[in-house]
Amino acid sequence: MARIIVPVRYPLTAHSRRTVEEAIRVAEERESGLTILHVNLYQQGHDVTRAQLKRAVESEFGRIPRSRYVVRDGFLVEETILEEVAAEGAEVVVIGHKQAGRWRRMLRKLTKDPDVETYLRGKLDAEVITVGGPSRAE
Repeated sequence: MARIIVPVRYPLTAHSRRTVEEAIRVAEERESGLTILHVNLYQQGHDVTRAQLKRAVESEFGRIPRSRYVVRDGFLVEETILEEVAAEGAEVVVIGHKQAGRWRRMLRKLTKDPDVETYLRGKLDAEVITVGGPSRAE
């Protein structure tokens, strides 16, 4: 079964809720499994549990079919997400526009091409769906 990963903040922000909502839509459309991922950053010292993450998401969206909840520890959110994408062999990553911007900055340091989707496709064979972003009026 194909797997989609959606990284989220905890507690869920409005933007995280929109990103999860889109990930659920994509998972249903593609009949894929969904991994909801949160990264506990070592330097912040806040440890969110898998049970807390699951309760928060299910209180917003109800029980999500074919879903799993994963909490990983790491120094860099982006690196930890990439590790999870590779470990699960995920085909799709649904991220918020702010996360995409952080990935672009990280990729600029590593490569000359800050295109997140091209990088993930080349390294992990994963599609990236970006949710949200500033409106054209901004």
